[in-house]
Amino acid sequence: MERLNKILAHAGVGSRRFCDELISTGRVRVDGKIIRELGTQLDPAAHKVMVDDNPIHAEKFVYWAVNKPCGYLCTNNDPSGRPLMLDLVPHIEQRVYTVGRLDEDSEGLLLLTNDGDLAHQLMHPRYSVEKTYEALVAGSPTGEDSKQILTGVWLSDGRVKASHVKRLKRQGDSVWLRVVLREGKNREIRRMLAKLGHKVMRLRRTQIGPVRLDRLPKGKSRKLSIAEIELLRKSAARNTPTA
Repeated sequence: MERLNKILAHAGVGSRRFCDELISTGRVRVDGKIIRELGTQLDPAAHKVMVDDNPIHAEKFVYWAVNKPCGYLCTNNDPSGRPLMLDLVPHIEQRVYTVGRLDEDSEGLLLLTNDGDLAHQLMHPRYSVEKTYEALVAGSPTGEDSKQILTGVWLSDGRVKASHVKRLKRQGDSVWLRVVLREGKNREIRRMLAKLGHKVMRLRRTQIGPVRLDRLPKGKSRKLSIAEIELLRKSAARNTPTA
């Protein structure tokens, strides 16, 4: 017996959290009956599971890295017709989704997969998987600014902090910083630095756990190696919270 959200995630429908939303909003049927109970368990081999009247099918897990350019949205559709991340990967046959998001004005590493379990672990703050960013910041942040970023900055939705900050180099009147996070609130780095009086001019993600962007060109994608996938799993498992 398996939880329904896990069955849906393994079929490539989405992360477990997303699958919980599908269940609670009545979009999932088991043997023709709408199921809304999040804790429902069943044998997938013995029941017909459908999402929006479409039967689910187990898919082979795929794992891709993409170098997202600025101007692309990490969503499956946009009423305004702006470019979407999925436009960059028409060659991926499986239904994949992004592991976390980058806002429209940010660039860099995104992971795409249909492995809902791993995606959940990589995205959820409680697993503390590090994400590394490089930010071009207006002005010249001081040592006190860096200390504040490490100890915590209060925003409207709570206190946020980085686990590591390093000054890299100057560029004109601005400075490149490397910032490492273990969580991922919306536009966290931009808001955190703005609170300290420094506007982020450019922001790119260079690493998620052990997977690096390296020399992958903008707008291009590559499959993760078996070694990278195993390292991602180990990274999430190493930080699994204890009861």
